[in-house]
Amino acid sequence: MPIDLDDGAAESPLIDIGHEVGDNNIEVMGLDIHNPVFIISAVSVIALVAITLAFPAITATLFLGTKAWVTASFDWLFMASANFFILFCIFLAFSRFGRVRLGGAAARPRYAYPGWLAMLFAAGVGIGLMFFGVYEPLVHTLHTPLGIDPADVETARAAGMAATIFHWGLHAWAIYALVGLALAFFCFNRQMPLTLRSAFFPLFGKAVWGPFGHVIDIMAVLATIFGLSTSLGFGAEQIAAGLHYLFDIEASNLTKVVLILVIIAMALVSVVAGLDKGVKRLSELNMAMAFMLFMFVIITGPTLYILQQFFYTTSDYLTYLPELSNWVGREDTDFLHGWTIFYLAWWISWSPFVGMFIARISYGRTIREFLAWVLLAPTTISILWMSALGGTGIEQYFDAGLSRLATVPPELSLYVMLENLPFSTFVSGVSVILIAIFFVTSADSGSLVIDTMTAGGKMNAPVQQRVFWCLSTGMVAITLLMGGGMASLQALTIAVGLPFCVVLLLMCASLYKGLHEEAVVPLAAPAPD
Repeated sequence: MPIDLDDGAAESPLIDIGHEVGDNNIEVMGLDIHNPVFIISAVSVIALVAITLAFPAITATLFLGTKAWVTASFDWLFMASANFFILFCIFLAFSRFGRVRLGGAAARPRYAYPGWLAMLFAAGVGIGLMFFGVYEPLVHTLHTPLGIDPADVETARAAGMAATIFHWGLHAWAIYALVGLALAFFCFNRQMPLTLRSAFFPLFGKAVWGPFGHVIDIMAVLATIFGLSTSLGFGAEQIAAGLHYLFDIEASNLTKVVLILVIIAMALVSVVAGLDKGVKRLSELNMAMAFMLFMFVIITGPTLYILQQFFYTTSDYLTYLPELSNWVGREDTDFLHGWTIFYLAWWISWSPFVGMFIARISYGRTIREFLAWVLLAPTTISILWMSALGGTGIEQYFDAGLSRLATVPPELSLYVMLENLPFSTFVSGVSVILIAIFFVTSADSGSLVIDTMTAGGKMNAPVQQRVFWCLSTGMVAITLLMGGGMASLQALTIAVGLPFCVVLLLMCASLYKGLHEEAVVPLAAPAPD
């Protein structure tokens, strides 16, 4: 029988393991707290909010200075690590380990492919694709990477689209796949709690149940909160821009704060409903609405150009992939640091959240199936999405003379592109709703993941605990927006991504060792003392 992952599944053996691991768990006012992970994480978040509100100018300067130092000093680490993660995932997929089934030989998937794909995609990059879908391909075409002359329009278009998919394709999803696979394997196959520390048991043994493990889980919680806050910041900016475009409502910080509060309130409803009734249904609604927007742009936009772009973008991505993956001797340092390193740090800081969420919904998949779908399906969707929306924006700029697209901020680019298509006001309104739902799914799935990590791996922690983390994430997003805007959010994401990059490299070694041990003698790990 498949393990029931729903939040109310009292008979799930994983819940019993969570209590076994819960020697550090205490119950306070109805909360099931994994001490000290919950306490230190909560205090750290509250302290960040308080300090940023009290000293906004100082904290903004500190965040931006940290960002400049990290991107200039450790670009090699981010690039080399991301390349290695792809190669490691490919190796596992084609090795004998690819036949291992998550949950054991008798396990069968709980979710069919459509629901599974909808949830992992909506949680992973939903808001980002809406925010950057039109803007990024055009920006990279006009300001080409790799020293390519933007005057050579055809080459610039090819390089621009390739650079866009480079940020949203295999490199991003290899990071997610690594964390998701490690968590799923050690939870479902080795009967360990669904926390980051479990992935390091083969390397560090019972030390993962002590201070070392606490540090890993606290880092994962903070990385998730800050990565999630960045996505929520993007969503708030784009919704505010849409309301200003449609109804002339000022896109001020106050508007963004109100939007975050409203959508966090909506997310709370989904959080209380649980994984199947809340996140899954909203994710499927997201995918359906996104598909309708995608088809609308294809049908009413430059259809032939978009269809050609699907093939050209795929070919260009594979052609430029080796150059874009290299950091040695690059002259386009503004692009490398401002775009590529930011994205890699964002994906790494986002990986505990997306990875754990993917793990929770991937019971019963083989490792080969898991890696093939998690790597290739979202990358393919990104190519299709960017080719349709970004390709339409590029065609409008170069062939229809819509120069305004190059001057508007990223949060307005989608609406400006839609201006030149039929029913633009209606479709823009639908897009605002779609972004809001993506916002909600990110907030509620993120809260479920943080709740699991701070409850020692339990997947049925009290509802009020999920509510606390949902509210906390919204407060961090609001605070950082007020304390320095999106620049502060991005800078903090990069700072958190640096130490976690090292954590993921260790995770690769631990996962390989664990899979090797499983292939020799499939034993469950001993419970912590």
